[in-house]
Amino acid sequence: MKKILKIAAFVIAILLIVGGFVFANGLFGNPVSKMLATGTAEKHLAEKYGDRDFVLDGVVFNFKFGCYNAYISSPSSVDSSFTLSISQSGKLIQDSYEDRVESGENTAARIDLEYRNSVDSVLDKAFPYDTDIGYGEIVFVLREYSGDSSVQEYAIITEDLIIDADYSIKEMGARAGKLTLYVYDDTVSAERLSEIVLDVKRIFDGAEVAFYALDCVLEYPKAEDGSKKEGRVEVMEFLYSDIYEEGITERVKASNDKAMAYYAEQDAEKRKDEALDG
Repeated sequence: MKKILKIAAFVIAILLIVGGFVFANGLFGNPVSKMLATGTAEKHLAEKYGDRDFVLDGVVFNFKFGCYNAYISSPSSVDSSFTLSISQSGKLIQDSYEDRVESGENTAARIDLEYRNSVDSVLDKAFPYDTDIGYGEIVFVLREYSGDSSVQEYAIITEDLIIDADYSIKEMGARAGKLTLYVYDDTVSAERLSEIVLDVKRIFDGAEVAFYALDCVLEYPKAEDGSKKEGRVEVMEFLYSDIYEEGITERVKASNDKAMAYYAEQDAEKRKDEALDG
């Protein structure tokens, strides 16, 4: 009986070790497969990009997809970073150079981050309104989606960007910058939102941070118990060129009506889809 127990314990121990290895391999990979992935990445860089100064920054196991990601960058090109996806057996699965670099996606991401930081600097510097959501973005779109009805007409096509070009963030903001603000105030009305919109323009003009369009929601602040009084006015895709004092309240009301109609249409579509699924 003791011998049988010893054998059973030994078998269980072996199974636990194997199970632990399989579990760890699924989360972190293993040294052998990482070595194969590294070799594949180095070979691919030499064969396809031998004339470039690309550097292999690291090889990391992606447990979600069960493969390795090899991260590539260039010391001479800020926009030339991409990823190679490699299987555990060392087979190249995907090279994202075309999708990330040639498409202009990396360049767009760099410009967008610079613009977002410039907007944050304005909102973080004594912005006079109570807001918990506020950010800026440059609106980009891939050429294949540029004709979609959901895409803004002023969106910049990423493929038209020049890799590593030194773009003026102010000019890009004026061309396709969009601000999104949620403001909380004791007065919720089109007249009050009109005052805020005019002031937002004044503040951003003073900071020399340009924008093309504005989404701004005005709501009542939350009470101490977390409740909030009903009421909401907003402008959606409100153009910078339309922010001037004469007739501003009428334009704000028209934008708010358009936003409410949009939400009503979305709710109707959602109910329709739910009815079909049900």
